[in-house]
Amino acid sequence: MQGSESAAGQKLIAQLREQMGSSRVLDDTQQRELYSSDFYARGATCAAVIRPADTPMLAAAARLVTAAGFALLPRGGGMSYTGGYTPDSNASVVVDTADMQGIVAVDEQGMTITVRAGTTWEAIYKELQPRGLRLPFFGTFSGRRATVGGGLSNGAVFFGSARYGCAADQVLGLEVVSGDGKILRTGHAAFRGGKPFYRAHGPDLTGLFLHDSGALGIKTEATFRLIAMPAHTECLSFAFADAQAAAAALSQIGRADAAEEIYVLDPETTARNMQSGTLGSDVRRLRDIVTGQRNLLAGIKAGIGVVVAGKNLVPEHAHSLHLACAARSRSAVQADAAICRRLAAQQGGQEIPNSIPLAARAAPFDNLNGAVGPAGERWAALNAKVPHSDVRLLIEQFDALQAAHQSKLDELNIRVSTLFTAMQTHIFSFEVVFHWFDEWLPMHKEVPEADYLRRLQKPQPNPAATAYVHEIREAT
Repeated sequence: MQGSESAAGQKLIAQLREQMGSSRVLDDTQQRELYSSDFYARGATCAAVIRPADTPMLAAAARLVTAAGFALLPRGGGMSYTGGYTPDSNASVVVDTADMQGIVAVDEQGMTITVRAGTTWEAIYKELQPRGLRLPFFGTFSGRRATVGGGLSNGAVFFGSARYGCAADQVLGLEVVSGDGKILRTGHAAFRGGKPFYRAHGPDLTGLFLHDSGALGIKTEATFRLIAMPAHTECLSFAFADAQAAAAALSQIGRADAAEEIYVLDPETTARNMQSGTLGSDVRRLRDIVTGQRNLLAGIKAGIGVVVAGKNLVPEHAHSLHLACAARSRSAVQADAAICRRLAAQQGGQEIPNSIPLAARAAPFDNLNGAVGPAGERWAALNAKVPHSDVRLLIEQFDALQAAHQSKLDELNIRVSTLFTAMQTHIFSFEVVFHWFDEWLPMHKEVPEADYLRRLQKPQPNPAATAYVHEIREAT
């Protein structure tokens, strides 16, 4: 294998340093191990990590790396458990896009924004909020660190997804660096004198580079469409007796296009979420709830509601559905909320305090302590998109699969939870999350707040549990 210790690796590193500058090429072992692992697994340790400052610098580096026979692996915020950037071989170079960040242009009249691929979803939200604008889909829970490039490569969903779909659905055009160092543009901006406002001008080449885990090219810029920030928001929560009833309600509300995001948490997930916060983040979130309402009185009432509800928000053993309605007028948001209440009630939903969606909307890009569980456990998810018509059967079959493995799961102390979300009117997102104890990977030590990690006991190595998680993920 060729690594940083090989003659070919050392020659490539020297060439990259001469071309990019020494500070932009990392070959320290600890750094290479960090950038070669995600939240699920370690890859082979890469030969080097490069941090290009701009697109031309990346293009020149790509020509060097691929000509030397090394793989080129783009990495955004690293908030992944898919293996999308973990190397298969030591003969690889990881591209850290953190320095390729920032807002390129906001066209308020044209309702577009162009950003560099290393820009976080939180940074975009903060740039647009004072202008009264927003992305339709506006980010993931990990949006404080997760980047545009990573989200477009790996199908980012959540805030706004029930109405507007995933991150890729909002893209109007891309700038991409190919493996041989060519700089490509897609959409109308690819034409001489063209502007990045229209995606499907000719063949839709933009889609070629979306959801590819960076395999077909390294995204360096993206242009998104914008919407006006909704003037009114209402959050609702409901408790259901079982997963099937909650899923049926989610499907009905999703088909009705009555909410911007809709999600169902199982009892396991709810319990973990209630444990993983810190006092500081709870105080900040309450402040954001109060100040984020349409007026001070509404903010105080919402804040009091959260305090009164405390952390006993969901009845024990209940599956809970949470949603956010948003519209231009108070009457419109109330009409949508009425539809949601009616559809939830049809499936036996009991309305409960709305603290969970209210807090999520008030601080959409909160701390990332949840990267490690409240007892120090690791976790990894697996996600499928299916039509609403397949949901009942999917839940039944997964429940049967889990039951067949349950004795071994209990023996190895592996817990299973689920998260359901809606995407536009026609897609049900089914996510299974496995939680288990094994030694932390580099990303588990890098991402959460130091105070949070200090409260936890580091798990001991437990390769048997990790191997079984891999087995049941494959079976799933």
